[in-house]
Amino acid sequence: MNALARIEEIETALTPLGAEMVGELGVEAQIAFGELTLIATRANILSVLTALKDRFGFHQLLDLCGVDFPDRAERFEVVYHLLSMTRNARVRVKLSTDEVQPVPSAVGVFPCADWFEREAFDMYGMLFEGHPDLRRLLTDYGFQGHPLRKDFPMTGYVEVRYDEEQKRVVYEPVKLTQEFRNFDFLSPWEGAEYPLPVLPGDEKAQGLAGSKA
Repeated sequence: MNALARIEEIETALTPLGAEMVGELGVEAQIAFGELTLIATRANILSVLTALKDRFGFHQLLDLCGVDFPDRAERFEVVYHLLSMTRNARVRVKLSTDEVQPVPSAVGVFPCADWFEREAFDMYGMLFEGHPDLRRLLTDYGFQGHPLRKDFPMTGYVEVRYDEEQKRVVYEPVKLTQEFRNFDFLSPWEGAEYPLPVLPGDEKAQGLAGSKA
């Protein structure tokens, strides 16, 4: 069975379950990447998650993550991935929020959401109301910004080094020493001029090959 046929089989199998969920939960439903997606809101997310756990048997929260769409009024999507061992099925639940409006914490429904929500707060700045200990998880205590936002600079705001005189780690503004960098704006495949084989399709490769002939 090829991958397309497998996806069609999954979508067909999930359709009755999706119709049952939509009827009972009052949410919209989509099929994306072979999995059922339910569209919730901040107001009803806890009731939806509770019903999925108690009524439909989705007892495992596999992941809670975020997506950033900076051009939207509500730029963030909070995404929950649930698994039912008895139904042998997965369901995705997502909702939209912004930098100010908090999302009710799911820790009371799924205790494992604790660190997932802390990571979403750390990486995106999403707020979760009722979380028992909402603080950064992966970055340092004094870290500035949220690294997975699309508008976060790739270099970050500060760099860390150990200062021998002060005998401690210090934070300093990021400094890029340009004279030691080699930019190649013509080809996306080349950086510095290393003695590498010529890459097919590279415009600079033709001139290079002609000069060696």
